[in-house]
Amino acid sequence: MNKKIAVFPGSFDPITLGHYDIIIRALNLFDKIIIAIGKNFKKKNMFSFKKRKKWIQKTFLKLSLSQKVEIDSFHELTISFCIKKKAGFLLRGLRNQLDFEFEKNIFLTNQELYKKDIIETVFLFSSHDRSHINSSLVREIIKNGGDYTIFVPSTVRI
Repeated sequence: MNKKIAVFPGSFDPITLGHYDIIIRALNLFDKIIIAIGKNFKKKNMFSFKKRKKWIQKTFLKLSLSQKVEIDSFHELTISFCIKKKAGFLLRGLRNQLDFEFEKNIFLTNQELYKKDIIETVFLFSSHDRSHINSSLVREIIKNGGDYTIFVPSTVRI
């Protein structure tokens, strides 16, 4: 039996309850989820890769899910990373119509670039109470001294 492996890519700067919600719900669909922290050298992250990885590890170790969740990093095209990791699925969360349009274009581009490698993109809509949360918003709250803790897992503390 082939394992159903999905890659869930992002910067996770920091991981939010929105990310967490998508991963937890997707664990019912896949045998393993690879949380892939993208290294974009053009992007200035607020938190180091080491800190972001540690927060994600703590979040899922706390739930005894370390067998179903793997944390890795990548700096190539996401679809290339999926092929390298032998993942059959690319997991993406959708909060709104703008996310849908953006992700649809990536999906169509991946289909064109990688016709021979069948990697299905699976979209999960954010839960209603998490659909407004994103890392950019959380970083702004942190920068301005607000209470960010209501938007991130309890393992994320500055």
